Amino acid sequence: MKIQAIIGLGNPGDKYQDTRHNAGFWYVDALADTYHCVFKTEKKFKAEVGFITHMGQKVWLVKPQTFMNCSGQSVIPFANFYRIPTEEILVAYDELDLPVGTAKLKRNGGHGGHNGLRDIIPGLGHEFKRLRIGIGHPGDKSKVTPWVLGRPSQDDAISIERCIDKCVGLTDQLLKGDWDKAMKDLHTAD
Repeated sequence: MKIQAIIGLGNPGDKYQDTRHNAGFWYVDALADTYHCVFKTEKKFKAEVGFITHMGQKVWLVKPQTFMNCSGQSVIPFANFYRIPTEEILVAYDELDLPVGTAKLKRNGGHGGHNGLRDIIPGLGHEFKRLRIGIGHPGDKSKVTPWVLGRPSQDDAISIERCIDKCVGLTDQLLKGDWDKAMKDLHTAD
């Protein structure tokens, strides 16, 4: 199954630009840089939208400009307008339960406590693909909000950036629909 849209989750604005919660944005921005995509604000979708062409197929890149907890207000109207099947959508987001510098692909599932996914699932269902970008856990539940809304240390930022570069390198496989090979390559330690 090919991917028609890659959606990166994050919070809009300069205040949040460099925070861990914006790891999904960082991935989509890295793709845009690699594939020379320019984003345009689409008010009807409350998103920054662009596209790349891969093997003659248009692949949308989307960054919702709602806050994370309201991601569905952007993602659902976008997917519905372009009639993109849920299983042909890849959502990239920050993952507390993965160590910094790691990433995992997942075919579908629940929200796992992630508020961005929690807002998307009621309108799209559970069948969209996921790219979970590890940001680590602060160790205590009470510290989660300041952690995700905080900036990573310099070492963590470098680890996340390297991880995102690896994910960008696997994007060609994902777009071709070679999900199993991409999963194996991403989940295998260097």
